[in-house]
Amino acid sequence: MAVDVVDARESGRYEARVDGAEKVAGIAQYIRTPELIAFVHTEVEPANEGQGVGAALVRESLDAARAEGLRVLAVCPFYAGWIQRHPEYADLLYQSRSSVTD
Repeated sequence: MAVDVVDARESGRYEARVDGAEKVAGIAQYIRTPELIAFVHTEVEPANEGQGVGAALVRESLDAARAEGLRVLAVCPFYAGWIQRHPEYADLLYQSRSSVTD
């Protein structure tokens, strides 16, 4: 089974399709700024669960973020958990640089 992932920027999401099908098997919604991409929601069609669609969405989108020099904010629990299990992507995570003093 082949999972193809594309960035549908006009929709603010990555889309996954399985084996060249027209129907979208999963999505990863995001909010993008020039320096940051925040992944806010991931959804996989029930018929495609357990087939690696979610993992493909995360891996492809994180690889694209790295290539574009973007920091990642993993608001979506699926993204946060996936990155925790794949520490080779932890360097992409956004770290707040602001400091508040009393």
